[in-house]
Amino acid sequence: MKENKSFRDELSTIDKDGKRVWVYPKMISGKYFNLRQIFAYSLLAFLFIAPHLKMNGYPILLFNLLERKFIIFGKIFWPQDFYLFALSMIGAVIFVSLFTVIFGRLFCGWACPQTIFMEMVFRRIEYAIEGDWTKQKKLNKSEWNGTKIFKKVLKHTIFWLISFLIANTFLAYIIGADKLYEIQFDDPMNHLGGLASIIIFSTIFYGVFAFLREQVCTTICPYGRLQGVLLDSKSINVAYDYKRGEGEKGRAKFRKNENRAELGKGDCIDCKQCVHVCPTGIDIRNGTQLECVNCTACMDACDYMMESVGMEKGLIGYISEEGIETGEKGFQWNTRVFAYSGVLALILGFLIYLTVTRSNYDFVITRLEGTTFNRIDKKTYSNSYNLLLLNKTKIPGKITLKIIDGAAKIPPMEFTLESEVEVHKNFALIMTKEDYKKSGNEPKIIIGIYKDGELVAKEKTSFMGPSF
Repeated sequence: MKENKSFRDELSTIDKDGKRVWVYPKMISGKYFNLRQIFAYSLLAFLFIAPHLKMNGYPILLFNLLERKFIIFGKIFWPQDFYLFALSMIGAVIFVSLFTVIFGRLFCGWACPQTIFMEMVFRRIEYAIEGDWTKQKKLNKSEWNGTKIFKKVLKHTIFWLISFLIANTFLAYIIGADKLYEIQFDDPMNHLGGLASIIIFSTIFYGVFAFLREQVCTTICPYGRLQGVLLDSKSINVAYDYKRGEGEKGRAKFRKNENRAELGKGDCIDCKQCVHVCPTGIDIRNGTQLECVNCTACMDACDYMMESVGMEKGLIGYISEEGIETGEKGFQWNTRVFAYSGVLALILGFLIYLTVTRSNYDFVITRLEGTTFNRIDKKTYSNSYNLLLLNKTKIPGKITLKIIDGAAKIPPMEFTLESEVEVHKNFALIMTKEDYKKSGNEPKIIIGIYKDGELVAKEKTSFMGPSF
């Protein structure tokens, strides 16, 4: 490893005057990039198609914040299921911690939406219109003329249109694809507020991918900061094998027919291809850095150069700091990994159990606010209650209330509970003075709630009367 550590006091995208250094990554190809393309375009296909797919009559994914209703693979989750959401978030935090401890920032390079859209969509369009990195530099430094204006207008127009598509796709996840279709084919004047919001969000997305770019990863994203406190010497990252690359006398340019090992030269031929292809502008040879998003571009570039000069590939690869020191590649278990894995397994097991056993209906009986008891006549009392009913399914049903245990009686009560609704119903319990005395002070009553003649819930309450 180079002794010069000054790179840790600097940002690769900021010059000495504090001005931004625009990053022009070289177009990359190779084994890892091909795998990333397959994975990334599969995720993009799912992202754009998923809102339009249905399961059990529902969208497979819907996060309707306005109506407080989530649908995940055909299952509806309401605010009453918030405990599942909270448990899922705890599990997600543990999973992110475990994943980072083992694989570092691998998620950023392979699955992060920012990286996928930037590198696999917007950057590809930029290469197609403006050319590779050297041509882009030349174009940006050139005087404004017809060609430059055409290319810039074309590129930024396409960028904004794709951002508009992204914004509409995210909206489909919130309000549903069917509702989005209605809005899109309706008179825009009826949806001026929504149209303005979409334009604003589209412009924000456009600004992120056209101008912010790597700044999101290197400066804004909190996950990059989190990585710094979760990584240890056993974490696997995209890393430069400095022992092999530096040798005894450091890296040196390649020369034919020389024995680098005898001369004490490292395998790094100082071609700087790993720097040229980096989308965040860093030099991976300086060691693990927060700005590195583990995108594997440097791995492909280095492997190509090593193969070109007849040297062993893998000078830059997936390896831990400990692996570089010991020469042992691959993942190794440690106490933190065991601990995170155990906690995550418990949370996932509990979450699966709660999800599987979750009822499709919620019923809650409470005493009507501000009431105690009513005297109907000298021999009869009544209590008033509120029944909250939530049907989480698309199937309506007839609801009937019956007394299962207790001396109270309930007037005939039957109604239809529509699909996907939350309703409140008021009802009364009646008890004679004699039964009330026999039952003791505030006797307990168990009420059965039947759907289509089948008992689906039991609710316990108490009956209030005068003191004797």
